[in-house]
Amino acid sequence: MVERTPRSDRSDALVSPEWVVERLPEARSDDPSLRLVEVDLNTQFYHEEHLPGAVGLDWRSDLQHDRRRDLPSARSFADLLGVHGITEETTVVAYGDNANWFAAHFYWLLTYYGHDDAYLLDGGREHWVESDRPTTTAVPSFTSRTYEPAGPFEHVRAYRDDVRRAIDGRTRLVDVRLPEEFDGTVLAPPGMDEFAQRGGHVPGAVNVVWSANVAPDGRFKSTDELEALYRDRGVTPDRSVIVYCRIGERSSVTWFVLSEILGYPSVRNYDGSWTEWGNLIGAPVETDPSSDPGDGSV
Repeated sequence: MVERTPRSDRSDALVSPEWVVERLPEARSDDPSLRLVEVDLNTQFYHEEHLPGAVGLDWRSDLQHDRRRDLPSARSFADLLGVHGITEETTVVAYGDNANWFAAHFYWLLTYYGHDDAYLLDGGREHWVESDRPTTTAVPSFTSRTYEPAGPFEHVRAYRDDVRRAIDGRTRLVDVRLPEEFDGTVLAPPGMDEFAQRGGHVPGAVNVVWSANVAPDGRFKSTDELEALYRDRGVTPDRSVIVYCRIGERSSVTWFVLSEILGYPSVRNYDGSWTEWGNLIGAPVETDPSSDPGDGSV
């Protein structure tokens, strides 16, 4: 395990591209001290090019339960980590496409199952490639290791009943989807094939689009900018927060910002998100587009 110290000017849960470049020889080594993990919706991008020494995970097939709409079991997740040479002591640096959508979800899973030595690569895949940093098509093979998860730790995960209680309670609900999803105009972003029967949002939720967290280059905005973004929307650290999106991946980015960058003490990701809530019989839904216009960025 590498000593956990700040590796960027914003958070000790982030590593900079420069930090990773310096450690690429260690990442390529079979020694389990450091692993780079690329997580995408599928592994097409990974096979085109990836960071030297990085292993590739497919969000759909590797980070979902194999028989039901759920997270992988503790045993399945442990086996997945172990087969890539990851132990409980490994420093894991995750990155991926879409400004770390799926990598943030993997980071959240690592936290849920108790892996403390985990980080996100600031800027993700796009920033790394566009900065002309080293890439390869070589797929590494590491010695399998035994992994024993410490979790799950439920304080980072929200369920439908938690969301129901939050509607009339002090917990702040944050919907990170596009404004058109929030107001019910569309059921899912273009090109996405998983959606709910009804559009809209959970009553009382505020709309802070996930992309408001990142700069044009895909790196996270400054701490001051992020603090102002959420303070202005009434999302403050003195209240518990539940974040959600459509299937829990975009909301993982916002969970990361609130929990790991800003240090809010109680933030949970509702991974069932709108795919579950919008299909529940009897679940309350708001569709008034004037109730909360959110942030118009994509």
